[in-house]
Amino acid sequence: MKLGIHAYAWCSQWSNETLGLIDRVKGLGLDFIEIPLMTLDTFDAAAVKRRLEDAGLDAVTSTVLLRGTDITSSEPAVRAAGIAYLKDCVRATAAIGKTNLSGVVYSQHVKETNARPTEQEWTWAAEGLREAAVYAQEYGVQIGLEPVNRYESNLVNTCGQALALKERIGEPNIKIHLDTYHMNIEEKSYYEATKAAGSDLIHYHICENDRGIPGTGLVDWDAIFRALSEIGYTGYAALESFVDVTDNMNTWVWRQLAPSGDALVEEGVRFIRGKMAEYGLA
Repeated sequence: MKLGIHAYAWCSQWSNETLGLIDRVKGLGLDFIEIPLMTLDTFDAAAVKRRLEDAGLDAVTSTVLLRGTDITSSEPAVRAAGIAYLKDCVRATAAIGKTNLSGVVYSQHVKETNARPTEQEWTWAAEGLREAAVYAQEYGVQIGLEPVNRYESNLVNTCGQALALKERIGEPNIKIHLDTYHMNIEEKSYYEATKAAGSDLIHYHICENDRGIPGTGLVDWDAIFRALSEIGYTGYAALESFVDVTDNMNTWVWRQLAPSGDALVEEGVRFIRGKMAEYGLA
């Protein structure tokens, strides 16, 4: 299993000013950095690729769809913009020489609604992602569906729903991305959800129930690592926390979640490395 960290542990927006995080992550002995693509206008793919190669560090990318890029919108122009944005993210991922793009890529993150999703919205999500997935195959990129909690999406909250959407899409490069923070709210069992993802699992967000330091809260880490061990997981797993509120997506960081960003990283990495060793995933 590859252990990494989301860049949002230190920054609220990716740009050339944050390229030094690549060296910082490498210095921590981690395997990869997760780079957000929320603001593609500040994403310099050539500079990122050079820095990754110089540091000898791997990377994945992630994003969420917002109001103007919601592929389940009733407005055709918004759906088209969402598909175009996903294709832009595919190209950005490939441009840094990487293959994994994931996140809330199936509908608007924090969509304003008071209703359950309609069959039409499921169809639009599948159609949009099918087009993006076929396009991504030309670049060798996989797209991971990340279930999030009910307050952030009304469409995909559980691994089972992500797998159902994957089946609707019907493309081999559509995969699953789980997140322990959201699983804590929506899943009945960390173990069963992780096992259900199985060979389709390409990314795992390692978060405590409050997004604080892993190992200090309510998450059942033994159930998670037992499942990861049983499926022989060799993919990516990233610590994910947020240092601040941002202009480009909701993070809801209203209080200090750890003594410092460095403390969260150091203590979290130490805890997760211990679990990886315990379950034969190191």
